[in-house]
Amino acid sequence: MSLTARRVRVKAFAKINLDLRVLHRRRDGYHELRTVYQTISLADRLEIEFRPARRTRIQVDSDIEIRDNLAGRAAIVALEAMRVKGEVRIGLEKRIPMGSGLGGGSSDAAAVLLALPALAGGAMAPEKLLRAASGLGSDVPLFLFGGTVLGVGRGEEVYPLPDTGRCRGLLVTPEIHVSTAEAYRALNRNLTMGAPEDTISSFQSYVWRGSVEAPGGRSRTGGSNDFEAVVFAGHPRLKQLKKTLLRLGARPALMTGSGSALYGIFRTREELKDALPHFQREKVFPFEFVSRAAYRAEWRRRLGALADEEAWPPKSRRADQDLTD
Repeated sequence: MSLTARRVRVKAFAKINLDLRVLHRRRDGYHELRTVYQTISLADRLEIEFRPARRTRIQVDSDIEIRDNLAGRAAIVALEAMRVKGEVRIGLEKRIPMGSGLGGGSSDAAAVLLALPALAGGAMAPEKLLRAASGLGSDVPLFLFGGTVLGVGRGEEVYPLPDTGRCRGLLVTPEIHVSTAEAYRALNRNLTMGAPEDTISSFQSYVWRGSVEAPGGRSRTGGSNDFEAVVFAGHPRLKQLKKTLLRLGARPALMTGSGSALYGIFRTREELKDALPHFQREKVFPFEFVSRAAYRAEWRRRLGALADEEAWPPKSRRADQDLTD
């Protein structure tokens, strides 16, 4: 392998939850979840550089100070999995608001996992890539797929769903911090092996309708988020923002994750544009859904000649075999 550094610039897209149900607390301390993720056009920007070396060294430069940056941890995991040593420099430009339920840190980590095999001249088998991603965080694996994704377990067990139709929306990100731990405690889900039958059947119905009706242009409707009731009780401003989105014509309007970001899906560009002036106190971000095909096309375009254009997950053109075997 040449000692010349290889460098790539990529996007790490945000996600929203189209539906989120919290079931029982598990024996490992986590909660059992059922959710539908959707990647959207709001994205962080990363420049990732790899240079072969005798010792591994990771450097992360971010325009915002981030303690225990997941992107750096992902680089270590990827190199160890490929049994490769080298110097990795990651330049991170944050555009996804932190701590808002949009998965920015997780997406950054997934971007590093996807890019490094192509840069380092290697490959990672899908099952090992998924295992590495879930070890970094529950939201990381979804960004290995992109598009519309089913999440179960802690949310880390992911399965691709038929993509929702092309949709546009508005993210509203108030300066409100919501403690995820406190939100789970407020839900007061007991340690049990069961789950309310109506919760499971309602979620199944939502996924079923979306799989049949949404592809081809229509958005999924009727989604819900179990965190809304307890989070809105502690932060009435968030409840008011959702009401405003609904009043302006958003269908649906929902909080993503445990908050504090909310989004509304609008039928037309004109409706979305008309909604913008109604949120003077909050940061807002117009967005579009990013389908799985568009997600992978963006990655192939960014990696270019470094990657095998037929392979997913990305691997180096130089990789004769999976270096993780």
